[in-house]
This record gives sequence, structure tokens and C-alpha cells, in this order.
Amino acid sequence: MEIAVLAPLLVVVLFAALAAGLWIGFALIAVGLVAMLAASTAPVTLVFATKVWGSLTVWDLTSLPMFIWMGEILVRSRLSSDMFEGLAPFTRRLPGRLLHVNVLGCALFAAVSGSSAATTATIGRMSIPELTARGYDPKMAIGTLAGAGTFGFLIPPSIILIVYGAATEQSIAQLFLAGLVPGVMLAAMFSGYIMIWAMLNPTRMPDIEPAVNGRDSLRALARLLPVVGLIIAVIGSIYAGIASPTEAAVIGVVGAMILAWATGAASWRGIGDSLMAASTTTCMIAFIMAGAGFLTVAMGYTGIPRALAAWIGAMDLSPYALLAALTVFFIIMGMFLDGISIVVLTVSIILPMVTAVGLDPIWFGVFLVIVVEMSQITPPVGFNLFVLQKITGRDILQLAGYALPFFLILVAAVALLSVFPQIALWLPRTM
Repeated sequence: MEIAVLAPLLVVVLFAALAAGLWIGFALIAVGLVAMLAASTAPVTLVFATKVWGSLTVWDLTSLPMFIWMGEILVRSRLSSDMFEGLAPFTRRLPGRLLHVNVLGCALFAAVSGSSAATTATIGRMSIPELTARGYDPKMAIGTLAGAGTFGFLIPPSIILIVYGAATEQSIAQLFLAGLVPGVMLAAMFSGYIMIWAMLNPTRMPDIEPAVNGRDSLRALARLLPVVGLIIAVIGSIYAGIASPTEAAVIGVVGAMILAWATGAASWRGIGDSLMAASTTTCMIAFIMAGAGFLTVAMGYTGIPRALAAWIGAMDLSPYALLAALTVFFIIMGMFLDGISIVVLTVSIILPMVTAVGLDPIWFGVFLVIVVEMSQITPPVGFNLFVLQKITGRDILQLAGYALPFFLILVAAVALLSVFPQIALWLPRTM
């Protein structure tokens, strides 16, 4: 079958399968089957079995379920609420005051969970009722949470960076290093916007909270120490060369359990629930990776990636033009697929084009993650929006409107990262 006919057919099959309610992993397998039957005489069952096994037996992926489990344990402990209450006294003097807790809380929790949805859900359960009760503008409270919740994709240990590293055979430790500075930059940009908004809209801000004495500040600081200590133990052990990412994930799980038991928030039922939730999430990601792995091989048989690469090569795009085109492409993809699906589905086709124009694959991983972060707050398939809809009961399009300023900040961050790639590459190249 001609590529000009086959490519649109496969797109139709993919969206038809998704519209029918088929799980994303199985939808990708269905597209791969159609592609191989239409374009190849190779034994489909043998190719399928070999590639699925190869996709899931990657050593770097062993850290994935452990980091997910660590986040699930923390969601069920008191550490998350302690973190919120510990941050609050240190933001009262900033323009925007407690709105910054959403940004700082999400940044801290992302560093111990690795999941965007878990970060949004955990911080949202605490901050939305608290901010609403104190008279903060609900649109801004929800919007800051929607934007800052995307930090779970970028700030290490990031689940999506692990998936990208496994799919592209890049160093996960280097990717974690590359994500640190952009993560801090994004948090600073979000907080900067909050301060500007608060100064421009003083009538939409509540009265200033009572001053906090030194003793209360020390108590608040003490509440932050367990979370900060866990972050240092997990991330520091990787960067110090003491542990691999997989071993650091085990340290994180053990540390999360110890802290949960020490605060009296752990129970055998809670541990069992966290393990079941982590297993469910891991299996979902595994199905997606298996389906994407098979589809990648099937696409190779069709010749579509080669034709696409040749077509883009013939256009003789500059690196900036290529990145602009990819940004638009990934934003559109993000309206229909979740972040992990986007990465595993497209990276094998896109990465050769990116490296051909001289872009660093480690840098591109961070670029890709920030662009994919946008998909978390774009309808109709925005996972952070789904989480917030469950918490607030508001319409998803309304929530997307609240998140729009932070979507634009993410676009600005992508532009900065493209113009100044050292934002992501400086740390990996100096350590």
C-alpha cells in the first residue's frame, strides 16, 4: 500500500480505536497490526512478541514502579499536609502570599513523587479548600495549581524522563540533572507572574494574614525537614554517585515508609492501597510502552518514518524552525493523548530529525517534557484538568481558561530553553 494512503489510514485507525474507548496501549497495538498487515510480509506474531518483550525488559525501567510507589505512600501520609503548613509562613510577605504555596508545594512534592497527576491531586486537596476559605480568588488559586502541577513531569525524579531515557538509551541521571535548572526556572516564572498579578489586582487579594512569630516559623521549618531530607536522600544519592536511579528509587520507598510510620500516618492497609495504586499505574505505563514499541517497529516496515524524515530534510528547516513546528505538533497531540503516550509514540521518529540538525538528545528530552507539560492543561485530554475537575466540580473548559496564563508561561519557557540551551545542559556538563 502506498505511503500516501497508508499514513492517513493509520491515523484514522488510531483515533477510531481511542474514540471507541480502547486503552491507549491496545490502540497502539491495533495500529501496529494494521500497519504490518498492510505493508509487510514479516511474521506479525514473532515481531510482536520480540518487540514487546524487548520494550519491557529495559533495566532503567525498574526504577519506575518504585518512584511511583514512593509518591503513592506520600499521598497517604501526613507529610504532604505538613509540607503545605510548613511553607505558608514563609510566603506571607510576598505579593500573592499563600498563592505561592501552590507553586512551592508542587515543586517540592514533584521532587518526591515524579508524577504530575499525583502532584496536582495531593497539593490540590490541601490548598484549594484552604485558599478558598481564606478569601483568595478561586480562579487564581485553581490556575496556579493547574500550572504548577505540571512540575511532576520535569523536576526529578520524573517518571516521563525515565520513560524518555529508556526509549532513547540516554542516561537517566543526566536527564535528571538537565531537568533541575529548568524546573527551578519555571517555578520562578510562575511565582513572578503571581506577584505581578497580585500587585495589579489588590482588590482581589484577601486581607494580610497575622504576623508569625519566630517560634511558629521554626515549627513550620521543622515540618519541612522530612520532605527536604527525603529529596536530598533520593536525588543526592544519584548525583553523588552513591546509587543508581533504580537504587535511589528503593531508598525513596524505604524513606517514605519510615517517615509515614514515624508520623503515625502509615497502616498496613494504607501500604497495601499504595502498592495496588502503584501497580495499576505501572501496568498502565507498561501497556503503553509495549504498544508503542510494537508500533515503532511496524512503522519501520511501512517506511513512513523514513519518508517523513526525508520530507522534513528536503524542507531544509533551521533548528529553530524545526523546534517551532515540533512544539505546535506536540501541543496538538497533547489535546488527545497523555504525556507518556506522546513520548513513547513519537520519540523514535522525531529524535533522528532532531539529532540531524545538531540538537543534543539530553536537551531535547527536557524540551519535550516541557512541551508535553502543556498537554496536562489543554482540553479535551488534560490530566491535570481532570484531577482539578474532580476536586472542584467545575467544567473542564472553565478550568482550562484558569490555566491559560500558565500555559503561555510554559510556551515562554520553551522559547527561553530553545534560545539558551545551556539552561538545561549546564548542570549535566559540569557534574
